[in-house]
Amino acid sequence: MKPKAMISLALAAAAVAMLAVSTPLRASAGEDTFETSFRKTYAYQTYLKDDAIRAEVTTDGVVTLTGTVAEQSHQTLAQAIAANLAGVVRVDNRLVIGNEAAATNRDVSIAREVNLALRFHRNVNDGRTYVTVTDGVVTLQGVASGTAQKELLAAFVADVAGVKGVQNEMTVATTLEPVAQTSNETLDDASITAQVVTALMTHRSTSSVITRVTTRNGEVTLTGITMNDAQNAMIVKLVTDIRGVTSVKNQMTVENAPRTN
Repeated sequence: MKPKAMISLALAAAAVAMLAVSTPLRASAGEDTFETSFRKTYAYQTYLKDDAIRAEVTTDGVVTLTGTVAEQSHQTLAQAIAANLAGVVRVDNRLVIGNEAAATNRDVSIAREVNLALRFHRNVNDGRTYVTVTDGVVTLQGVASGTAQKELLAAFVADVAGVKGVQNEMTVATTLEPVAQTSNETLDDASITAQVVTALMTHRSTSSVITRVTTRNGEVTLTGITMNDAQNAMIVKLVTDIRGVTSVKNQMTVENAPRTN
């Protein structure tokens, strides 16, 4: 039997939650603690290792997260990771934001949110993008590998919650030195689910959608209800580009789809 874990996450600005399910990541040895398993995930080691997070689980499967994180999105990501580990039935998220600059300066917070969102994506994040934010307007500078990447980058950034506009000053290089390819990297399913959930909650066009995310060996299945075909397509576009996702099964239904007799 393959155990499943389901989580319900909500950001402060979101009225509904997203649900996530993935193949639980088990401890590699009997002596490993839950916190060890939590820290071994790709998502923790890549995005949260600089945060001060404690993860403790009770015998009845309740996980308590305590400590400080840099951003609200890190709270969401940590909860999504924990909820998808073996035996977890509920997560009590007591993490607090410890970055005073981000907490008091909205532009600093937006810049960090944009940078994290871009790191989830394999086709727009190759280390050549520089983000600055002034009064909610994001300026993108750096070198894009092509026009398609430049446009995709701007589209993703424009949809991040809190962004009021995008000035895309990226240049398109005629030749670029090759960068390390990550499209074939293998990630644990808990990390893939956590990235997907956090990405969907971060983007304004998808944050209000009740989406159930199931991951099995890198294959993501999406179920839920979208308002229209454009929103449905945006969700699939975002999820397809998330690191570690090998394929997407879109089982979302469109609420306002025309009925056939």
